[in-house]
Amino acid sequence: MLATQSRVRAKLPPPRRPLASEAVDAEPRQIGDLLGAFYEGALEQPPWQQALKMLQQRLQAAHISLILRPPTAENSGVMINVGEDHDARVSYEKQFFAVDPFVSLKEGEVMTPEELIGKQWLEGPMYLEYLRPQDVRYVLGADVYTADGIECRLRATRRHDSLPFGEQDKALFRFILPHLKRSIQIQSRLDSLECERQMLAGTVNRMLLGVISLAQGGEILEMNDEARRILAERDGIWRGPNGLQADNPDDKRELQRLVQRALGHGSGNPGTGMVEAMPVSRPSGRARLSLVVKAVPAGDWCDTRKRPAAVIFLRDPDCNNAPPSLDLVRRLLGLTRVESRMALLLTEGYTLDEAAEMMNIRRNTARTHLRSIFCKTGVTRQTMLVRLLLRSVFSLG
Repeated sequence: MLATQSRVRAKLPPPRRPLASEAVDAEPRQIGDLLGAFYEGALEQPPWQQALKMLQQRLQAAHISLILRPPTAENSGVMINVGEDHDARVSYEKQFFAVDPFVSLKEGEVMTPEELIGKQWLEGPMYLEYLRPQDVRYVLGADVYTADGIECRLRATRRHDSLPFGEQDKALFRFILPHLKRSIQIQSRLDSLECERQMLAGTVNRMLLGVISLAQGGEILEMNDEARRILAERDGIWRGPNGLQADNPDDKRELQRLVQRALGHGSGNPGTGMVEAMPVSRPSGRARLSLVVKAVPAGDWCDTRKRPAAVIFLRDPDCNNAPPSLDLVRRLLGLTRVESRMALLLTEGYTLDEAAEMMNIRRNTARTHLRSIFCKTGVTRQTMLVRLLLRSVFSLG
């Protein structure tokens, strides 16, 4: 009888590792919330904070770390941590990253340091000097790589008085990895778009062009610094509770007409491609503001009332662009510092005599510098020099 039982046990298959899907069958709603948090995490600042907290609770982990950019000797990297104290993170970024052997895991594989390195893991400096003082005994990890060069590391830890990570924990890691990868790719794309937006917004600000975006309902969505400055002066145009308002009754009616037309109110169709302009008189007697209204075409795949439907550009003729950088003019045109300063003074509207007086040089010396500027830039008249500087990239520096 015992021999028969032994033969039966010998024929039993070995214990099967749980599939990723099996780790989530029992609690689909909670897993759905976790996955939703990872996707929504791409929009958070810092990203994925809530998702990592939920993963920490589900795994009963002491810490969860997502290393978005691994530290190097030249860069501290980017890490998002849940449960780990600040001093420990700084120690890793400055020192212990260099002795961490639990890195460069094969994508899709979920493992512990002992499975990757062996028993010597507990004899190395990473465990003895960094993890053990934090009361960390067990570590579970997986790495994610993207086609555009992103390398992310997901790590979970447990304390010495906890149970080791089991197959169910690994199955959960394997299940969320592809979703984490997609969310990382989404966040990377959003970050690139935001960098591009900030770069263009900074350029527009340096050109002192006010920009105001309007939603489909006419409410103001966003405005840049120059637009805020112009509206804050309340000189001809200002921001009221129902949108932009003009002081002059005729200007007010014309502004409302242009905005309504750009938004398509009354016609049912936004004025696609519509660009119209109007001057705005100012009670102070200063030069009139220039205002342009432009319709913003709707996107092909998304229709929301919170997207820009029209944009208003404002220009204050009494506010001059910031002068170009002296060093930038010198490098791009090959001028000396004295020649660069003279060229900038002429661009600001000063005569040659006035520039010479401001620079404390004689008129003949100023004329000599001017001839040198003409020779180096290829222009033959002072007006051409001014046009060259105003129409070049110098104002973007």
